[in-house]
Amino acid sequence: MMFELNKIIRPNIKTLKPYSSARDDFKGEASVYLDANENAYGSPLDQDYHRYPDPMQYKVKMRLSEIKGVPARNIFLGNGSDEAIDILFRSFCNPGVDNVIIVPPTYGMYEVSANVNDVQLKKVNLTSEYQLDLEGIAEAIDTKTKLIFICSPNNPTGNSINRADIETILANFNGIVVVDEAYINYSRQKSFIQELPEYANLVVLQTLSKAWGLAALRVGMAFASEEIIEVFNRVKPPYNINEASQQLALEALQNVEQVNEWIKKILKERDALVLALKNFDFVIDIYPSDASFILVKTVDADGIYKYLTQKGIIVRNRNKVELCEGCLRITVGTTEENQALINSLKKLKDD
Repeated sequence: MMFELNKIIRPNIKTLKPYSSARDDFKGEASVYLDANENAYGSPLDQDYHRYPDPMQYKVKMRLSEIKGVPARNIFLGNGSDEAIDILFRSFCNPGVDNVIIVPPTYGMYEVSANVNDVQLKKVNLTSEYQLDLEGIAEAIDTKTKLIFICSPNNPTGNSINRADIETILANFNGIVVVDEAYINYSRQKSFIQELPEYANLVVLQTLSKAWGLAALRVGMAFASEEIIEVFNRVKPPYNINEASQQLALEALQNVEQVNEWIKKILKERDALVLALKNFDFVIDIYPSDASFILVKTVDADGIYKYLTQKGIIVRNRNKVELCEGCLRITVGTTEENQALINSLKKLKDD
């Protein structure tokens, strides 16, 4: 089955002339800038924030290219991965006409973006082992299906999706397959970004919010073919990543070794947390995790959640999420934070 971008892009996006900013019109260095209606006297801040930022975030992309082994032309930076998700809907899905497929339980923004963009959502639940239902997905696909979202490692279950199953969908679907790898740094599976030359219909999402610890900066990444990235850049606002975020992200990206050390610590703490939680009789199951959190099935998720909040400890109650009934999603914290959780649960056990 042959993927053709021109067949799935919305007609209005195909002919869209993107906004051309002053920084798009002139690229380079000059001594006097009188082109962008900026405040020539500067800003009240010490930093040089009176100039508009690089609309294409060239320096950040070049550093990411070195780290990820992907050409800068295959990278899009968004205001969090959520911007990339929204652009996918706006670029490829005709409102009220097309549909997308998600595989619950999964990240909630896919459904929100579908609703915001008036795009039909088809849900094909994961199996009881939290893996893809390939037959169900094949049956759900029709001529109006434009996108399939697969989160791996999956949120909220924590497990990685079988790689061969994702490849089967990539090879047999003539729309775009979005593999969301927000938690890939914690996974034993390798990233799909190295498969970009193999699959023209692949979009891989990653983020600086998790392992890189930059959640407040809102910097998400999309990796795809040059043609798909060009569509992203055509649709995005001109200055979607502010200068402060670009500068701080670039600074953080020089510290790969520090991030790798944190990843090792979190994985060690994750294993210790799992062992400790297994000792409680109100814990029914702890699902295998390739992420920085664990999904824990309990006898009373609502009750335990309420008890922990009273102790000042906040976890995520996933009891009302399909296939996660009775479950709490617990982020792996520091040694001290994890111990505080265990100590509180011991008191609950004693009570």
